Amino acid sequence: MANGYRVNRFGGPEVMVWEALALGDLAPQAVRVRVGASGINFAEVRMRAGDYSGQELPFIMGMEVAGTIEQVGSEVVDFQEGDRVFGRVRGAHAEVVDCDPSHLMPLPHNLSFEQGAAIPVGWLTAWHALYTVGGMKAGDRVLIEAVGGSVGSAALALAKQAGCWTLGTASRDDKLAHATASGCDAVVNYTQTSVSERVADLTKGEGMDIGLMTIGDATADQLIDAMGMDGRVIMFGSTGGRDITFNLKIGILNIQLLSMSISTSPAFMTQTMPDFRQHALPLFASGELTPWVDTVLPMSELRRAHEMVDERKHFGKVILVNE
Repeated sequence: MANGYRVNRFGGPEVMVWEALALGDLAPQAVRVRVGASGINFAEVRMRAGDYSGQELPFIMGMEVAGTIEQVGSEVVDFQEGDRVFGRVRGAHAEVVDCDPSHLMPLPHNLSFEQGAAIPVGWLTAWHALYTVGGMKAGDRVLIEAVGGSVGSAALALAKQAGCWTLGTASRDDKLAHATASGCDAVVNYTQTSVSERVADLTKGEGMDIGLMTIGDATADQLIDAMGMDGRVIMFGSTGGRDITFNLKIGILNIQLLSMSISTSPAFMTQTMPDFRQHALPLFASGELTPWVDTVLPMSELRRAHEMVDERKHFGKVILVNE
């Protein structure tokens, strides 16, 4: 038996209840991981509230894990007991979670469980958006919405490592200050300044090559207007409204509107995961890439973690650890 945060009805943070879980026998193709740490994502707030498409009841909270393998299924060959791992998995806000090993990666020795739990959702989403979908290359100008969030902060680090010029947007000046300190070339508070006008000034009218649209309706017009010739807009979020409109004048600039989800994209497992293992893992191991952990809380404070995500004051990840 192990404990975890189960949700039996949709609602506020109070519906997440720490209770005993009946794990049952381990499937032959799975591994059982003792959870050291797990990350918080905005999508989980929507899941808990009943505002996440396709989410059924009941379910165990959590979408990413870092920990130690304590049992290996009979058909698993790539991992063994005692391995330190991290990856995407549902049900990680618990003491133990069963994982599909195809979604796990070895945790570099220089990274803590807290750092490992900060990688799976945000960094893999950013990698998929920038490389698999967006085709990012050195010299690209990259606009990153919500630059202080889990995906945004990861995208900033990946874009800078690739040799790109970056512009980050947010609704809070403290997040923009963090982004600047992290190497962002330019920042814009989109509630106070026109993003497209600022981009026009900074790029001498040439515009951006890649735009990561994660807010949605509230900022879509400004982002699209900031794009340059052959610009690629990658859409994967809707915190500011799901229904957007755009003028077909985008055809004049040959702008591409590209939508994505790492949960459903066939290219995620065939391209993004192998590429991330081959190229990103060594950069984490060498220290060239470092996950941004804003706050670490004990697993018992999951409700407070959800409140922090709702408040949107953090930069990077809020992490839960088992004590």
